[in-house]
Amino acid sequence: MKDWIEGFQASIDYMEQNLTKELDIERIAQKAALSSFYYQRIFGAMCGMTVGEYIRARRMTLAAQELACSDRKVIDIALKYGYDSPDSFSKAFRHFHGITPAQARESGANLRSFAPLHIKITLEGGNMLDYKIVEKAPFTVVGIKKRFSAETSYREVPGFWGEWMSDTKGLKGMFGICTDMNGKTFDYWIADLYLPWEDIPQGCETYQIPGGLWALFRCEGALPDSMQKVNTQIWSEWLPALQGYTLAGNYSLEFYLPPAKNPAETVSYICIPLNKV
Repeated sequence: MKDWIEGFQASIDYMEQNLTKELDIERIAQKAALSSFYYQRIFGAMCGMTVGEYIRARRMTLAAQELACSDRKVIDIALKYGYDSPDSFSKAFRHFHGITPAQARESGANLRSFAPLHIKITLEGGNMLDYKIVEKAPFTVVGIKKRFSAETSYREVPGFWGEWMSDTKGLKGMFGICTDMNGKTFDYWIADLYLPWEDIPQGCETYQIPGGLWALFRCEGALPDSMQKVNTQIWSEWLPALQGYTLAGNYSLEFYLPPAKNPAETVSYICIPLNKV
């Protein structure tokens, strides 16, 4: 656990040391010895924001401090923190602080400050998390996919499910699958198990899920709250304590059983691929 915490803190320290330079998510994730896909999922679960939101908050904090205590030109400060024009900088500044860069220089201006993150090991009440590790052969799914930005996916993927519910294309929606992650974008599938003797619904494609070890986490209760709760526990509690295994692949899977009459009895699973050390 100590090594995992130190690695994650090293990634945050790297961001802090390079806020005036271009930051690449792949390089940030390498500092934590994680793929960019998993790093962003873990960061979001632990910190309550995306990596991009954190970087912007820190840059806006430092930019405001420079505006308030120096006579540097706004365009120079904008360029320093990655904005190519005063207009784009002013828009981002107003969104974060609620005032313009010029107003930030006035006496008594109200500014916001976002402090650097520091990962600490804390002990909390024992939370039960049901899971099992199983080995599965490769299998093929059939479904529809859509590409999402890693920065906005938490807000946009539910909308994709909403679109699907209005036009199911003959799918039951057994799986939600993240694939083909490149750090900045990924494909999200709404899919079913592919049965070769059945026709592929119009607008759908097939995709093979690699075989191997999987950690299966049971989620019980109304969606999406039950799954979001378990997802947070996986990244903030289970992963730091994981021994004998490492995360595998740049993909993950959600498995949905048929809805229960009582939403509180709905069962679903989060499935994470693993490698045995």
